[in-house]
Amino acid sequence: MKEKIVDIIAAYKGVDASEIATDKSFADIGLDSLDVAELVMQIEDACEVEIDITPELNCIDKLVEYIESK
Repeated sequence: MKEKIVDIIAAYKGVDASEIATDKSFADIGLDSLDVAELVMQIEDACEVEIDITPELNCIDKLVEYIESK
């Protein structure tokens, strides 16, 4: 799951997946709130899950944990 999400974010940013740190906040990896909203829609489609974005879901690791708990 984490690899899939990293790949989606890397493709969106136009960088290699190895450049995406999963423990850094979305802001720290260069994503603003509009980027995150767009990516959440892509991740929801790719993972067939509904994501309720909250301030606690501020990095890839926490997002993966949230999705896997659903």
